Amino acid sequence: MIYEKLHLKNYFEFLGENGADPTLEIYLPYNMTEMNRQNQKRPCMVVCPGGGYCMCSQRESEPIALNFLPEGFNVFLLTYTCAPAKFPTQLREVAAVMELIYKNADNWNCDTTKVSIIGFSAGGHLAAHYSTMYDCKEVREVFPESKGVNGSILSYPVITALEGNCHQGSFENLVGHYPLSEQEMNYFCPDRCVKQNTPPAFIWHTAEDNCVPVISSLLYAQALSKYNIPFELNIFPKGEHGSSTCDAQTIDNVDNTVNYNHKWLNSVKEWLKFMDLC
Repeated sequence: MIYEKLHLKNYFEFLGENGADPTLEIYLPYNMTEMNRQNQKRPCMVVCPGGGYCMCSQRESEPIALNFLPEGFNVFLLTYTCAPAKFPTQLREVAAVMELIYKNADNWNCDTTKVSIIGFSAGGHLAAHYSTMYDCKEVREVFPESKGVNGSILSYPVITALEGNCHQGSFENLVGHYPLSEQEMNYFCPDRCVKQNTPPAFIWHTAEDNCVPVISSLLYAQALSKYNIPFELNIFPKGEHGSSTCDAQTIDNVDNTVNYNHKWLNSVKEWLKFMDLC
């Protein structure tokens, strides 16, 4: 396996403005020449950790990457720039990752028809926002041919900015204030940005999440349904916010609830196969 940590500002100078230093860790399994697989193209997974846009959680970083490597994925772990950096910084950084995947597709053995993005909490917002707004004017200003993803996996994602039903801090860090105007809601809430070309999604959440209310996932699923976009929605009855892999890799006290919710990982792997994304 090839592992390398890239500093995006070394490839796109403007991404280093104001002291920013977003990094991309790439995990590339080798193709076995003894089995004549040297030209095998692999599906890709872009990982966006959560952290309320004020940090990138370690629990939703490498443990996630290491869960998709055995499934044959090239994995790209993005540690994006957080507060005080505001929109569109993070969206542009995801676009930069996509540019690198496409540019190096031959050398990295990437199948650019099977690029998925997975995000957790605020990283779920980033994943959903990019899925729906990869071609917005703020991205196209710096990446005129920005590329979309082929599928998204949204783990207890921040979606809506509705007062009383959202994680207020994520939007304060991303936009700079709260509450949002109606016009801002239409631009920064991914459920309101869904359109015909939005990719399919796998969404999971817990009903008792008291940090990011489950209404976020329900609203995104509803928006996808409106456009007849395929999705799978898993709402687990119990479980705290931020449970990541739902096992001892990322949780100290593994109980029956955690064990029950752990099935999301196998479910999403089956979904990726079913949707021909791996």
